Amino acid sequence: MYKSNINLNLYKTFYDVAKYGSISKAATANYTSQPAISKAIKKLEEELKVQLFYRTLNGVELTEKGQELLYFVEKSYNNLVIAERAMLETETLNRGKLSIGMPSNIGSFFLFDKIIEFHQKYPNIEITIITGSTTKLMSLLESHKVDFVIDTSPINIKHDKDIKIVKLTKVPYCFAVKKNSMNNYQEIKELKDLKDKLLILPIPGTANRIDLDETFQKYNVNIENVINIHTSEMIIAAIKKDLGIGYIIYNLIENDIKNGELEVIKIKEKLPTSEINIIYDKNTLTTAPKKFIEKYIDYNLDL
Repeated sequence: MYKSNINLNLYKTFYDVAKYGSISKAATANYTSQPAISKAIKKLEEELKVQLFYRTLNGVELTEKGQELLYFVEKSYNNLVIAERAMLETETLNRGKLSIGMPSNIGSFFLFDKIIEFHQKYPNIEITIITGSTTKLMSLLESHKVDFVIDTSPINIKHDKDIKIVKLTKVPYCFAVKKNSMNNYQEIKELKDLKDKLLILPIPGTANRIDLDETFQKYNVNIENVINIHTSEMIIAAIKKDLGIGYIIYNLIENDIKNGELEVIKIKEKLPTSEINIIYDKNTLTTAPKKFIEKYIDYNLDL
């Protein structure tokens, strides 16, 4: 019968070498010698009867079996981190952490005020905000490097019964121009009036661009004069430079409209909206993210 006698120190050494891609760097991080690290890796390979690393000129690389082992070890390590947090965080939140993943454009209007309010009430909670693509944010969530993600639809993740995706609200898109140039666009009333105008749009293939292209197609509008820009921040900057008509989430420019710098072109047809979602793993939320979600996002967790 198989008997397990797990040496956690060996797995920690394996994890460090895999993380750093180098025996020498792992030794430095652990304040030990390279021979000691090499000996630990050799012992683990002997116990498991597999080769875990290839030695290269630049360090080490995981073998196929090493990559398989890393998946489980990293998951276990992250579970231990969460367990430690669960023990440290109290209901009064005198200590603890809050880590949020979200695109930068969503955070600027949807979450920052809530984060400021939370920090003022719980100043001892360490807050980390990580931005990136949906793919990157989902990877961070699955590896427990963020507590939850706020992102727009669509959210494509592999099936996981523990990960919840919940719609929080909808935000509208609009066409906007620099305020003092509005006279140049007075004749625009319908989508077809945009046909010959210079449009500043999200890059093709993104979810918001796909929705817009489908709307143009629905009303038989062919656009040709387009500048494609990857980020919302750069689209807004281009509008303010009077480059053309920008397509953007209304909430992102609401203050610019109030300040009289930008103005929305009113279109007869209904433009797309975007859903803002919260994505979380119901088994890994500790006290700080639970309290933030329930009190500051105003969503009752399904745990």
